[in-house]
Amino acid sequence: MSPVLDTASIPPRDREEVVRHAVWESVVAVDIDHRPPAEDLSVRIGLGTVGPLRICSARATAVTIRRTERLAREDEEPAVFLGLQVSGTSLVAQNGRECVLGPGEFAVYESIAPYTLLFDEGVDHHFLRFPRAALALPDRLLRETSSTTLGPDNPLARLAFTYFSELAASDELHRAGVHADAVVEPSVELLRAVLTSQHGNTGLAKGPLEATLSLRITRYIRAHLADPDLSAARIAAAHGISVRHLYAVLSAAGISLGDWIRTHRLAECRRELAGPNGRRRTIAATGRRWGFVNPTHFSKVFKQAYGLSPRAWRDQNHPPPPLGVTAPQAAGADPVTPVRAGPRVSRTR
Repeated sequence: MSPVLDTASIPPRDREEVVRHAVWESVVAVDIDHRPPAEDLSVRIGLGTVGPLRICSARATAVTIRRTERLAREDEEPAVFLGLQVSGTSLVAQNGRECVLGPGEFAVYESIAPYTLLFDEGVDHHFLRFPRAALALPDRLLRETSSTTLGPDNPLARLAFTYFSELAASDELHRAGVHADAVVEPSVELLRAVLTSQHGNTGLAKGPLEATLSLRITRYIRAHLADPDLSAARIAAAHGISVRHLYAVLSAAGISLGDWIRTHRLAECRRELAGPNGRRRTIAATGRRWGFVNPTHFSKVFKQAYGLSPRAWRDQNHPPPPLGVTAPQAAGADPVTPVRAGPRVSRTR
């Protein structure tokens, strides 16, 4: 994977913040404690996506990464991470357990619980993020298999390490299209098989599709949140079920369809307004982009959800430019040089 971030081209004083912002925006919110001083800090990160899977390949100087209890509580999309050790060693700690990874070994850990990753020798690692819902595994199984070394002594884990390493390194698959879509389900099923076999319950890997229907429905909705024609009829048709059965499945999972869609659309609006391009689009346009066609209604439900208006949230993350400075200038665009009129010439007869 080609690096999209290389601190070699970044001034030392900015490196820690640039790395933190890239990781928070693209992977997960964590505290990052770099061991060397800023001038010796070196990080190269490549990022990619394969359907709903996010991939981060990193090489860096020594670092400690912590997912604190506060950050874990704020998780809007629970995820399971797969960490593959390429060279050197690292330590993973979660749920009162810790494991040391060597080359060819990997471990899983969850975003909804605190964890610590120690890279005392530097980082040479692939991180793959799976939506927790996509795995459709019991909470207990995930807790009991986190922070466990999975390696060559397990034939299935050995196969998985090779497969996921290739997936992480393949730029061709990190694009939308038939090839990327085709590997999502096999990737999910392979990780399910590794974890269930490690837990000693391979029967879970063969669970009927009906058992995971609500999880597949919510994953589909999340992938189509921005579609203006997203409806119960469309969602049901995409899964080969009736609208009535759709509501029954979601109700059994404790999900109200309208509330679920609105909550996740609001979360996307909140993320965009606070992101680096928060002022590139008007607040009303951001709302429309995620299905809120009425700006007044958008502002009302946003404030109900987060305690402040969309404008206040954006201004909190991106203070408005000083008077006399245009938005493009504040965003870093080249200022427009005004064209001055030439001197007025009086004509005499």
